[in-house]
Amino acid sequence: MKTPRPLLLVGGGGLAREVLAAVRLTPGRWRPVGALDDDPARHGTDLDGLPVLGGTDLVHEMTDAAVVVCVANAHRPRGRLGVVARLGLPEERWATVVHPAASVAVGAVVGPGTVLLAGAVVTTPLRLGAHVVAMPHVLITHDDEIGDGVTFAGRASLGGSVRVGESAYLGQGSAVREGVSIGAGAVVGMGSVVLNDVPAGEVWVGSPARRLREGNGS
Repeated sequence: MKTPRPLLLVGGGGLAREVLAAVRLTPGRWRPVGALDDDPARHGTDLDGLPVLGGTDLVHEMTDAAVVVCVANAHRPRGRLGVVARLGLPEERWATVVHPAASVAVGAVVGPGTVLLAGAVVTTPLRLGAHVVAMPHVLITHDDEIGDGVTFAGRASLGGSVRVGESAYLGQGSAVREGVSIGAGAVVGMGSVVLNDVPAGEVWVGSPARRLREGNGS
């Protein structure tokens, strides 16, 4: 029987708790050993039974452990890839976490460090970028192109042939029409219905979605 690989979670918030719950459903693959967070107030605390061991620098000491970055914030859509870049780990250190209740088409390629939570669906063979997060009941359909570091909040859905740029953030319950492009670092608000292309770095909200403002770029 294959020995489960030790796993470190980077982040001590709600997303880390959800990823931990998914990981615990696949005990033969992963053995979570701790969470890491750069907030000193969290050091030594407990994350649903998992100790917060210290800061993220510990990834360079615990070299046998795989790592998954559990950071997602609509106000800082590029934050997760920022953490990834700062840690500078080789690709083989990044853990890919797929909840047993996610549905991924045969032939789909899920990038390193990506997380697919319960009910996420990828309907056809395609490639998801690295360090993507799809929260519960996200729908990704035929011919979609998903860049690195994209975040899909719960129940976000894409029509076919949608292009989502690096580090874009699609809010809870948002829907994107077939053939539309979402630019890098753009944010689509909760419940928004996107019928037209969203330029990089902009925040769009509403039904139909319209430009609200420039993002903060972080």
